[in-house]
Amino acid sequence: MLASRTMITAGNLVLIGPMGAGKSTLAAALGQLLRLPVRDLDREIEAASGDTVTGLFERFGEAHFRAQENAVLESLLTVDGQVIACGGGVVLAARNRELLRARAFVVWLDASPEVLEARLRGDDSRPLLRAPNLEVRLAELAAQRDPLYAEAADLRFAVNDAPLVDQAAMLVTRLPAFWLGGQPGDSAIGG
Repeated sequence: MLASRTMITAGNLVLIGPMGAGKSTLAAALGQLLRLPVRDLDREIEAASGDTVTGLFERFGEAHFRAQENAVLESLLTVDGQVIACGGGVVLAARNRELLRARAFVVWLDASPEVLEARLRGDDSRPLLRAPNLEVRLAELAAQRDPLYAEAADLRFAVNDAPLVDQAAMLVTRLPAFWLGGQPGDSAIGG
């Protein structure tokens, strides 16, 4: 069950969800639709560290990467009015979930195992997916992370293979009107 909140305390729209759900791509489309700047947490970590996500994992390990992730997320959330795409594991740290709940309207992009597997098959750029069986690894990650996505999210949005523009437009209709400039308590816009 998704956590509920009566009113947003900050003006960021944050996308969370598993690897392959389309967070970065959908964030870019939402930024265009909403005329907001778009930030990608993984790219911001790379800029701050001078290394790639894969390089950070390989050289320093996941714990180091997660510490970097927390610091950069905290910094990003000090500015309102952005669309932020987070990495799939951002919800692993309780502190990150607290920050997201306090400073953003959080959308969980949820994709079926079939969609994720089709998008991620052959992608060796993601350290946590380097496993003999992609299907099993995705199921393990989902079992661990889905409850945390649900805890952090204000809205669960099912992604699919529809055109990106259509999915972004549909997601906008699901955002609460108060987030889009209405008043607290306004219902979601659109139909």
